[in-house]
Amino acid sequence: MKLMKTMLAAGVAVAVMGLAPLHAQDYKEEYRVSTVVPAPFPWGIAAERWTELVGERTEGRINMKVYPGVQLVQGDQTREFTAMRRGIIDMAVGSTINWSPQVTELNLFSLPFLMPDYAALDALTQGPVGEQIFEVLRENGVVPLAWAENGFREVTNSQREIRKPADMEGLKMRVVGSPIFNDMFTAMGANPTQMSWADAQPALTTGAVDGQENPLTIYSVLNMHELGQDKVTLWHYVADPLIFALNQEVWDSFTPEDQEIVRQAAIEAGAHGIEVARKGLTDDDQTLLDDIRDKGVTVVTLTEEERQAFVDITRPVYEKWTDMIGADLVKMAEESIANR
Repeated sequence: MKLMKTMLAAGVAVAVMGLAPLHAQDYKEEYRVSTVVPAPFPWGIAAERWTELVGERTEGRINMKVYPGVQLVQGDQTREFTAMRRGIIDMAVGSTINWSPQVTELNLFSLPFLMPDYAALDALTQGPVGEQIFEVLRENGVVPLAWAENGFREVTNSQREIRKPADMEGLKMRVVGSPIFNDMFTAMGANPTQMSWADAQPALTTGAVDGQENPLTIYSVLNMHELGQDKVTLWHYVADPLIFALNQEVWDSFTPEDQEIVRQAAIEAGAHGIEVARKGLTDDDQTLLDDIRDKGVTVVTLTEEERQAFVDITRPVYEKWTDMIGADLVKMAEESIANR
C-alpha cells in the first residue's frame, strides 16, 4: 500500500509537470538581435528599448540580446536579411537600404529626392505603402512588426562646399552597398566607392575617400568633423527607415500572447527611436544642427533652385529604378506623399 501511494504521488507529480507551459520549455535561452550600430545612436536605442520591453512584459520568458556592428554576419550589412531569413539571426532592427539587395522593393526609400520632409516619410511608412512593403517582407520569409528610423541622409566631405552637381565632380565618396547609390553618385559626377561602415571610418581618416552620406545623428555621435568631414550639405536626398523583424520560425514558436507582446513592444520602441532620430533636426528644434555648427563645421542648406538641380540630374536614376522597384508601388508612394 505504501509503495502504491508513492507511485501514485509520483504519477501526480509527473502529470502536474506535464501541465506546465510547454512553450516555455521550447523557447531559446537567448534570442539574438542584429543591428548595425549600438546606443547612443537612435538605431541602437530603439533596439535596446525593444529588448527591454519584451523582457519585462514576458517576465524573462523571451530573453533578447542586441549584437551591434552586424557582428553576427561578420560585419557585412547586406547579408543581414538573408541571415535572418535562414535563421542564422533570430531578429533584427534593420535598414531598408541594407536589406534592399535582397528585397528590391525596399529601394523605394532610396529613390533620389522622393521624400522632401518627415511628413512625406511618415506618409509612406504609416500608410498603404508601408503595409505593402510589410507584405513583401512576409513573402520573403520574415515577419515585420514595426518601423523605426535612421533618418534623412545628408552629404559631407573634406574638400569643398556642395551646392550644385558640379561640386560633386571627382569627389571620392563612400556609399553603402546598394547599387542605386552607385548610380546616383555617378550621375552627379562623383566617384562612388561601396564599403561597409567599419571600413569607411579609416578610409575617411586617411583621405582614401573624400566624403560620405549618412544621417546627422551618425555624424554627430561619431564626431565626424574630426575625420575631416567639416562640410555638410542638407539635401534630404533619401531617407533610411528601419524595420523590426523576426525569422518566421522564431515567430511561429511564440504563443499568440507573446507574439502580441513582441509586436507591441516593437511599435513602442520604434516610436521612441523615431523621436530620438529627429531630435534637434526639425523646424521647431535645430539644436543638433547648432551643435554641429558650433564645432566649426560649414552647414549648407540648399535653396529650392539648388535642390532642383540635383533632382534633375538624378532623374534618369529615378526612372531606371522605378521600373526595377515596380511602377505601381512608386506611383502609390508619390500619391501618398502628394496627399500628406
